[in-house]
Amino acid sequence: MSISETSQRFISLEEKYGAHNYTPLEVVLSRGEGPIVWDVEGKRYFDFLSAYSAVNQGHCHPRIVQALTDQAKKLCLTSRAFYNDCLGPYEEMMNRIFGYDKVLPMNSGAEAVETALKLARKWAYQVKGVKENEAIIVTCNDNFHGRTISIISYSTDENAKKEYGPYTPGFETINYNDTKALENILKERSKNIAAFLVEPIQGEAGVVVPDNGYLKTCFDLCNQHNVLFIADEIQTGIARTGKMLCCDHEEIRPHIVVLGKALSGGVLPVSAVLCDNEIMMTVSPGQHGSTFGGFPLACEVAMAALNVVLDEDLAYKAAILGEIFREEMSKIKSPFIKSIRGKGLLNAVVIEPQNGITAWDICVEMANNGLLAKPTHQHIIRFAPPLVITEEQLIEGIDIIKKSIKSLE
Repeated sequence: MSISETSQRFISLEEKYGAHNYTPLEVVLSRGEGPIVWDVEGKRYFDFLSAYSAVNQGHCHPRIVQALTDQAKKLCLTSRAFYNDCLGPYEEMMNRIFGYDKVLPMNSGAEAVETALKLARKWAYQVKGVKENEAIIVTCNDNFHGRTISIISYSTDENAKKEYGPYTPGFETINYNDTKALENILKERSKNIAAFLVEPIQGEAGVVVPDNGYLKTCFDLCNQHNVLFIADEIQTGIARTGKMLCCDHEEIRPHIVVLGKALSGGVLPVSAVLCDNEIMMTVSPGQHGSTFGGFPLACEVAMAALNVVLDEDLAYKAAILGEIFREEMSKIKSPFIKSIRGKGLLNAVVIEPQNGITAWDICVEMANNGLLAKPTHQHIIRFAPPLVITEEQLIEGIDIIKKSIKSLE
């Protein structure tokens, strides 16, 4: 794609002064509204990535921005050394929506996952009676839970973990979407297993949707063996898949839920861990914390973001529009399209490279035509527009995808 002098200036600054830990498409964005973003030249694009599902409520939703600016004029940060008048109402709201006794507020998704792991280990030693330093947490192949040392210790993505060792012990990895694998390890080692950590849909792996009943069977197995079921709903939660939580599709209530991304509508880094008293109250004052976790600005933003999801019925919209997306995409006949999968408005197209043309090339062509998406694992394109997108806008976006694919055949 051709790059203007203005865009190149911003790209060059990042290349010169920033770490090279990402490979962005060469589009320099400067403004966003709803499902639309504009680059520094004023070109308009549909955003079909939503900052990896952090912008479910759309870019710069006026109600969320209003909450941010109103609170920023009053009080931003207190630390948890003192009470503030925003955290309690936020915690009450989380209880009302999700039904868990307690919430532990954090900032990034990775911090929330780390918090869930710590809670599971505390519970294992204090409640289950596992001998200290012997607790095991079971994870799945092809997982993505963040970038900390402990999290990448159980990653099966060699690129994510190579040369970051030595790795944190205490994790065992089994195949995803394999209830027998979980059953076997629980039978063999349940005495020391604290928890099973799983993504209801594996997002970074390429929107890998497990078989119907997989989550329910795993949850039941965990209950049978006195093991905590931890659902990482950072990408799948907050209405993205057509339910408030993806686990709601199978009517299960995980023992621990991890949330982030769209919890703030993409306005601030806000994450949370939800669980009941038996688990949460194993942590005492001074044993875990965060300077910014639960800060007033974040609480007000999160409450506004959640109210937008509820008031605009975004879970229902995601369910309906997701069906339309998969149906319309299935009508595109192209040698590039190997398969289409997803739930709600979290979808992926598996690309079959043709004549040296890859998923990256298709994303570049889509950007040229006014739609932004990004490959994952080289051959998969994830499509996750903001949930506020209209049906007309969605169809327009699908037409751009079709035009881009066809132009490369």
